[in-house]
Amino acid sequence: MHVGTGIVYQGIGAGRTDREVVQRELALADLAEPLGYDSLWGVEHHFTSYTMCPDVLQHLTYFAGRTKRIQLGSMVVVLPWHDPIRVAEQVAVLDHMSNGRFVFGIGRGLGRVEFEGFGVHQADSREIFTESAQMLLEGLERGYVEFSGKHIQQARRDIRPRPFKSFRGRTYAAAVSPESSELMARLGVGILIVPQKPWPHVVRELAAYREIYRQLNKAEPPPPIVAGWVHLDDDEAAAQETAHKYIGRYYESVVEHYELAGNHLRGLKGYEMYGKIQEKMNAPGGVDAGVDFFTSLHPWGTPKQVHEKILELRRLTGAEGFIAMFSYGGMPYEIAERNCRRFAAEIMPKLKAEVPLAQQNIASTRPATAGAELTASA
Repeated sequence: MHVGTGIVYQGIGAGRTDREVVQRELALADLAEPLGYDSLWGVEHHFTSYTMCPDVLQHLTYFAGRTKRIQLGSMVVVLPWHDPIRVAEQVAVLDHMSNGRFVFGIGRGLGRVEFEGFGVHQADSREIFTESAQMLLEGLERGYVEFSGKHIQQARRDIRPRPFKSFRGRTYAAAVSPESSELMARLGVGILIVPQKPWPHVVRELAAYREIYRQLNKAEPPPPIVAGWVHLDDDEAAAQETAHKYIGRYYESVVEHYELAGNHLRGLKGYEMYGKIQEKMNAPGGVDAGVDFFTSLHPWGTPKQVHEKILELRRLTGAEGFIAMFSYGGMPYEIAERNCRRFAAEIMPKLKAEVPLAQQNIASTRPATAGAELTASA
């Protein structure tokens, strides 16, 4: 398998300053390439301590200059919050600076605080995402952008520097609802899975996505990538206690940032599934039940248990990539770093043996051959 790690700059934890969080997260990210991880990922969020990385492409460009081998992934660029032509330019620059190591993850967003902060009507997010994604993906292949839609009007302009390598096969989208999975199939992109709902639901939606993808694209869809919150301990009981504490705190921050214990998503166009989640969260004991359920989805335990859980995720989803998250929920950085190092030493070699590098779709993001620049269409 392809094995990566993600950095989220989560600003929760008693006594932590934003400065400390940024410096410690950067230090943790610097371990990824020396320890042998295949990729380093970042997220995008705004305005709260939930995660403090408002520009994931800036984060990845920084590490493009600090690394030589590792692939660099966005998890994700939230398209409705951006001018898509600027994203196209930033992506092209990052890909040149990293010599083709960028993996492009996109999404449409959920947080009301973020949509309102950018003055974007959340009810329009699916339409804006669709138009932005279509313009971006087409533009990155042909070397120029041009689009006429309901929300986006873009005169033809060249992307300079021109993309030098295709993004087909290395573009993924975070999809949670069945409707989103269908949309991603129509766009021809892969699926990035952050575990948050029952696996039988995920399996059914992946099957529908694959069927639509084959029909529309006349090709096999790329295998998905799965992210997971990881904690290791030789003592199973201690692992459970620590995982529940910090993964639980992370999920509580999810509930707070997205206002999942509110009611604003009920009836909001495009967010019907989240409206149902709000109903569950507002029931007696709903948040506690949500914490227990979310924690159960992730790979924590003894090294043997973590390895087996990730293999089960691969069996269920057909994923060829796993992105391990080590720093979350105010966890002491000493524990996060220990998990990162131990996972690399004891679990990662076994996972890499599951799918040889030459057979990995995501391996297509390895540096391009010199002189492989794409030519803009006339």
